[in-house]
Amino acid sequence: MKNTIKLTALLLLASAGVFAAATASAAVVPSSTDVITFSSLPADKGVDVKLEKSESAKAIVMIYDKDGNVLRKDALSAAKGFEKGYILNKLENGDYTMEVTSNNNVVKKAIHVYEEGQNKMFIIQD
Repeated sequence: MKNTIKLTALLLLASAGVFAAATASAAVVPSSTDVITFSSLPADKGVDVKLEKSESAKAIVMIYDKDGNVLRKDALSAAKGFEKGYILNKLENGDYTMEVTSNNNVVKKAIHVYEEGQNKMFIIQD
């Protein structure tokens, strides 16, 4: 009985080692597309746009109001690390669209600005 338990434990340990070795040797392939992330700035005053690019080029960030008027057009470049914050708490209450274009990849996010007490707040909608 003791030998059976020891043999089973040894086989489990050996099989776990084989799977771990196979996982460790797997190569990491870099992404061929740009990864665009939106996050909140400190104190919830605006949006931070960060871009992990597959190539070094530039990206265009545009902010539109609900009527489609361009409120802000900005370029992100490698010199600034493809990251920039946009303050939203000075906007009027309402709906806006933030659009990031990079390598023919366009990501649009709907943003709703509203007042909560004395503070301007915003929600990034998917």
